[in-house]
Amino acid sequence: QVQLVESGGGLVQAGGSLRLSCAASTSGRTFSSYGMMWFRRAPEKEREFVAAINWNGGISYYANSVKGRFTISRDNTKNTVYLQMNSMKPEETAVYYCARSPSELARGEPDYWGQGTQVTVSS
Repeated sequence: QVQLVESGGGLVQAGGSLRLSCAASTSGRTFSSYGMMWFRRAPEKEREFVAAINWNGGISYYANSVKGRFTISRDNTKNTVYLQMNSMKPEETAVYYCARSPSELARGEPDYWGQGTQVTVSS
């Protein structure tokens, strides 16, 4: 069984910063065996990919819309993945979800999802 719990969401002004955390509890293979991902779903829009990171944090991927502003990182000693979001925009208001990739390279569709954390960016 895998549980992913996001935290750190809230209200931020446009141009501001927020850091999301996702704590994972796993059974079987360790947290460091898997890539991790962040997605978001804005109101009345489809879920979209935001960022991903491989098993040891050496490789990361970003949606073009967040490149240069968001940073994904992980601490395998704490079973936690982070998403640092800077220069935020009102259109990035969304529920942000943490997800686990079945691949250590963070490829493919996630197999586990967190419940999500609301991020609201005010203009």
